[in-house]
Amino acid sequence: MRILITGGAGFIGSHLCERFLADGHEVVVMDNLLTGRIDNIAVHLGNPKFRFVQYDVTEYMHVDGDLDFILHFASPASPADFERFGIRILKVGSLGTHKTLGLARAKGAKFLLASTSETYGDPQVHPQSEEYWGNVNPIGIRGVYDEAKRFAESMTMAYHRLHGIDTRIVRIFNTYGPRMRRNDGRAIPNFITQALAGEDVTVYGDGSQTRSIGYVSDLVEGVCRLMAADVNTPVNIGNPSEELTMRALAEKIIAFTGSSSRIISRPLPQDDPKTRLPDITKARRLLGWEPKVGPDEGLRRTIDWFVQETSGAGATH
Repeated sequence: MRILITGGAGFIGSHLCERFLADGHEVVVMDNLLTGRIDNIAVHLGNPKFRFVQYDVTEYMHVDGDLDFILHFASPASPADFERFGIRILKVGSLGTHKTLGLARAKGAKFLLASTSETYGDPQVHPQSEEYWGNVNPIGIRGVYDEAKRFAESMTMAYHRLHGIDTRIVRIFNTYGPRMRRNDGRAIPNFITQALAGEDVTVYGDGSQTRSIGYVSDLVEGVCRLMAADVNTPVNIGNPSEELTMRALAEKIIAFTGSSSRIISRPLPQDDPKTRLPDITKARRLLGWEPKVGPDEGLRRTIDWFVQETSGAGATH
């Protein structure tokens, strides 16, 4: 296949590039490098099956040649980005989704939207299945991301119904692994960076809020299976095997890094979800998918990568 990935220089997008190229596909990446990094895809730049275009997908889009699949992964995704890039997040979720769906229609390509567990907001149902409509504050600080993704899902389904585009929607739960930005602002890179530096590890609130965490290779496998499946409605991809409090997650990372860091508390941000746990019944049934990498193994791999980044050329990022 010839595959376009928007946001392909980002954390998850770069892992998808790696997988598709290994499987023999041709990959085109569009990324404006707002939060993506050339370093994430540098190894592929000499590959004749790989092409990188620095471009903002909220503008008019054109790609020469045929496309078989478009994966729309462009968007800042960290809570640290919501205040800095709020309007850009809204634009890439709305205009960017519109442009990429229009390109899919013009090319006769299949389309996959990277949505998020944030569509569930601060959930009142636990765990969260795809049938739950969510509890979102549209004018809160997180609303720029939550509502951009909810709008993107609506537009994707509208193009499917009205124009017959063969679409997929993946709702991604907390995912981690190599190539996360050290200044990402999310819990795992924050905790690892602070612990490796021997700094205080910052937990928001009392640390009792819970998350399930999924390793990036499991997510990539789930996305690949969803691409091959005949499923147009949203599918959760996440790891429900172990629900961790933020304090327990911080303690694990301090132990795995051998750090002497202590845990300190900061005020809980507005609308921070108290719980987040995927119901993956649909993924198991329709995709034959479930996660393989547990939190301990995944965290150790991720810490190893952060250690290498800190000691090597990546220390400047």
